[in-house]
Amino acid sequence: MEGATDQVIERPKWKKVAYGGMQPGYDDNYTDESFLEEMVMNANVVKRDLWKVMQDSVSITQYICIVALVVSVWAHTLSLNIDEISLLKLDVGLLALGFSILLLTSSQLSVQLLSRYFLNISFFICGLYILAPIYHTLTRSISSDSIVALTVSLLIIHLFLHDYSGSTIRPPGALKNPNLASNISLNASIVASVLVASRLPSRLHVFAIMLFSLQIFLFAPLITFCIKKYSNRVHLGFSFALMSMTLSVVSQLHGMLFVLLFGLLLFISVVCPYWLIRIQEYKFEINGPWDEAKLCFDITE
Repeated sequence: MEGATDQVIERPKWKKVAYGGMQPGYDDNYTDESFLEEMVMNANVVKRDLWKVMQDSVSITQYICIVALVVSVWAHTLSLNIDEISLLKLDVGLLALGFSILLLTSSQLSVQLLSRYFLNISFFICGLYILAPIYHTLTRSISSDSIVALTVSLLIIHLFLHDYSGSTIRPPGALKNPNLASNISLNASIVASVLVASRLPSRLHVFAIMLFSLQIFLFAPLITFCIKKYSNRVHLGFSFALMSMTLSVVSQLHGMLFVLLFGLLLFISVVCPYWLIRIQEYKFEINGPWDEAKLCFDITE
């Protein structure tokens, strides 16, 4: 009997090959013990601070207060508690206050840009005055209940699509224009203003309330954006003063509206940031040596 030599056939050492096909002696889905050594869990998860999230939510509550003030002025004007002369004085005061804040907070506001703002506003006011008679008779055949329902719906759309981190007008020095959702939000607010103005008794009343509404919806986001860029402390102080004034004005309209607005502001400023911090515990992200699908473009564009 001839002796037989045992031959031990050793498999080649396995190595990770991305696009090399099957390796001899190994299945296509084979992985060794070193495969998960490079696995990292929650590498890109951002740990958020409750106070920082609450500060970021101030921009939302601030603009809700601005819209609530506009609605309060609408209600007093429709009930004829505010006449057209008082509204015109308020318009002039808001316009002067807005330009003063721009001059104080924006370092990139040049004389050329300021003159262009004045020219655009002059054309805007003249065009609004010419169109006031059309707005006055625009919804004469529509019932008041339908006007109220449409206005409320448009304001909800406006608040839902509004860009709370930016401005409806491109700020001085900014490279990007407002996005599509912000423009839709602005158009919804303008239509709501037209619907409210069409229920007023005189053309001068219509012109005054339209000028007031468009000043707020167009320029208030620009002013608050410039204040926030200038100083975060000034932004917080301005926001809390605005909230206090809004709650005071709304309480004079109706007690239930005051309770609803106060609850909404508390929910957005305190409850929502707390929920966001709590759900971070359930954030689970895995990164490893496998091929990961990554976006090759900016998802925000």
